[in-house]
Amino acid sequence: MLALVTGAAGFIGSHLVDRLLADGHEVVGLDDFSTGGNTRADIEMWRMDVADPALAERVAARRPEVVFHLAAQVSVRVSVSDPLLDARTNVVGTANVFEAARAAGSRKVVFTSSCAVYGVPDVLPVPPDAQLRPASPYAASKVSGEIYAQTYKALHGLDFTTLTLANVYGPRQTPEGEAGVISIFTDALLTGKPTQVFGDGKQTRDYVYVADVVDAFMRSAGEQGGGERFNVGTGLQTTDRDLHTLVAEAAGAPDEPAFAPPRLGDLPAMAVDPGPTRAVLGWTPAVRLREGLSATVAWARSRDD
Repeated sequence: MLALVTGAAGFIGSHLVDRLLADGHEVVGLDDFSTGGNTRADIEMWRMDVADPALAERVAARRPEVVFHLAAQVSVRVSVSDPLLDARTNVVGTANVFEAARAAGSRKVVFTSSCAVYGVPDVLPVPPDAQLRPASPYAASKVSGEIYAQTYKALHGLDFTTLTLANVYGPRQTPEGEAGVISIFTDALLTGKPTQVFGDGKQTRDYVYVADVVDAFMRSAGEQGGGERFNVGTGLQTTDRDLHTLVAEAAGAPDEPAFAPPRLGDLPAMAVDPGPTRAVLGWTPAVRLREGLSATVAWARSRDD
């Protein structure tokens, strides 16, 4: 299979490239390198903006069977401060990817969405058929991408699977994005810098390890789950305060965060139900949080050596 991975130099995208190559697939990567810096010399890499009109011509020349669309502006706070930047990357860029895939005759697009589309949930863990309640420009842009996926399937027969990701963490993670707190805690605790928890520390998130997420992408590349949205998470909630304790244990550092005022707009709780993902794609998270944090801290420590 020839696969195009947008955002191939990013956190999740670079791990997906590694997995595709390990499984014997050919990979073309795309990234503007504005945030991601993970690259390999053994793949064809296009350094370009995902919204660049020239994308269609380049994709048509290579005709990938599957397009994994991960390129995105991922910061909720950036989307609030600069919604036009967010829309250009996440809305215009996504439309550009779907149109390029259609024109090239690609079989499928695997679209990366976020649990942010659910807003403040009525029930936890959130089922994949829950009402979408975007509460930020970032979340709105991801809902837009899901609608483009549905539209291109209805109009042109371009298959898709949408993966709604919980808070992804692991090696190569940067502080951006909702799971960036793990990277922030790790870097600070390994270097003896102070850490802080916002509010009372009781906010919860669903943390899923990057290798498990990549496995969900791989399982979505086939015919299973066509035209559907699947949650990729553990269904388990971890409080901010407990997360700090776990990262401190993995780093061998004191568990003594300061407490800061709560941040405007932060959700009180989030976890997604992966049950349908297991039933249809045969996917289930394999890496427990303590194990994943240990691997993440070990990677960060080796990077600093």
